Amino acid sequence: MTTPFEAAEDAEDVLDVVDAEDDVVAYFDQLLPTTRRALLHRVAVAQAEGRSPSLVGAVVREGKTVWSGGWGAVDGWAPDADTQYRIGSITKTFIAVLVMRLCDEGLLDLGDPLRAHLDLAGAPPEAGDATVTQLLAHTAGLSAEARGPWWERTDGALRPELTDVFGEGAQPHPAGRRHHYSNPGFALLGALVERLRGGTPWHEVLRREVLEPLGMARTSPLPEAPHAQGWAVHPWADVLQPEPAVDTGLMGPAGQLWSTAGDLGRFAAFLLRGDERVLSADTLARMREPASGPRDENWQGGYGLGVQLTRSHGRLLFGHTGSMPGFVSALWANEAEDVAGIALANATAGPLTGAVAADLVRIVAEREPRLPRPWQPLPAADPELLALTGPWYWGATPLALRLRADRGLELRPLAAQGRAARFRAEADGTWTGLDGYYAGEVLRVVRTASGEVSHLDIGTFVFTRQPYEPGDAAVPGGVHPEGWGGQPG
Repeated sequence: MTTPFEAAEDAEDVLDVVDAEDDVVAYFDQLLPTTRRALLHRVAVAQAEGRSPSLVGAVVREGKTVWSGGWGAVDGWAPDADTQYRIGSITKTFIAVLVMRLCDEGLLDLGDPLRAHLDLAGAPPEAGDATVTQLLAHTAGLSAEARGPWWERTDGALRPELTDVFGEGAQPHPAGRRHHYSNPGFALLGALVERLRGGTPWHEVLRREVLEPLGMARTSPLPEAPHAQGWAVHPWADVLQPEPAVDTGLMGPAGQLWSTAGDLGRFAAFLLRGDERVLSADTLARMREPASGPRDENWQGGYGLGVQLTRSHGRLLFGHTGSMPGFVSALWANEAEDVAGIALANATAGPLTGAVAADLVRIVAEREPRLPRPWQPLPAADPELLALTGPWYWGATPLALRLRADRGLELRPLAAQGRAARFRAEADGTWTGLDGYYAGEVLRVVRTASGEVSHLDIGTFVFTRQPYEPGDAAVPGGVHPEGWGGQPG
């Protein structure tokens, strides 16, 4: 039976159905036929032009996988959301989640050097000096690849000890100076997880702490049927040869996992929204903040804590790409639209899965932009907080302070210049900046001896109710006694 949603031709038709059925939630579980056709077309073009035996795509919106489609064939059948592919370096984001869980539990600090938790006797000293943050962000300066032979095609049994991962030139760059992608760095993080979880293999820890809570039963360190065979496609002829799929052992945390579009859809929903059984939304937000380089609104790409960051068609995306012999993969998510795109292919080179995943996000965001949540009034407002709202001045720069839910505050400039930020209420009566220039800075309400509000203090910056009001002792350096109205000499 065709539903009213499936019969709809455009967004206005869908909204008519929503109005008629009073079921806004159902809208988010559906995509328009024209949108689904555009998504399948993008996957089909990528498979054909990229010359991959198969390619699967999926889209997550509002916490659910709302579309998936495959093109090409695996064992004579079109692949679907339950077909396993090797996901390569997307594995690193899973490892980062495990590390952040340890941090939230107080078992380690992101600033700890690795040697504080892991016995690295015989390893290069650079490895032990690297901090957890530097390893997660690829800023430890460690080498990009493991000591030979080529680790992605080599049985992990040839590296029985962690010290076997590193060869000469283990740290080609000074720590903390630049981003230099390091696969061995994540081998160290996997060993750190095992050490702090009592020797349990990292993939068992992952299954227990992440995969099972999120319902990801089709993600595993080794392939489980139905799965795709990895292939190398000849660059100048349409012929193939199979690629090996080895257990990389100690290097596994850098790219060992196999998964499906369906499972990665569940993981994408988690990365976008959090799950208190695994990690909170606040901790995930920390992971996707740029860990090095510029953080202004114009930055185009970077790396957070186990999470890649990029801009595509004006949208900020986070997630990770991956490759292993025979496979390429990508997962990109956009927080503003609450949409993620996933692309998996079984060819060593050719299909641009990163571009495909980004385009899946773009297609949905452009054709069916996110509906804003209905505005609702606050149930109550503390009169003292309400009295703080309205205009404030940093010098002569006007800004407005608004009261938000959970006693939160939001500061916005009223002129062309000024720094915006949201602030989270703390138990001690202060607020902590959540973004922008004031991220992490403390907002305090300073009162006079009689208890009246004198000014706001944000990281020692003074905000007053009037711009440089004569006699205002709160402004460091004082205010000219004659006030406004002077003329330049």
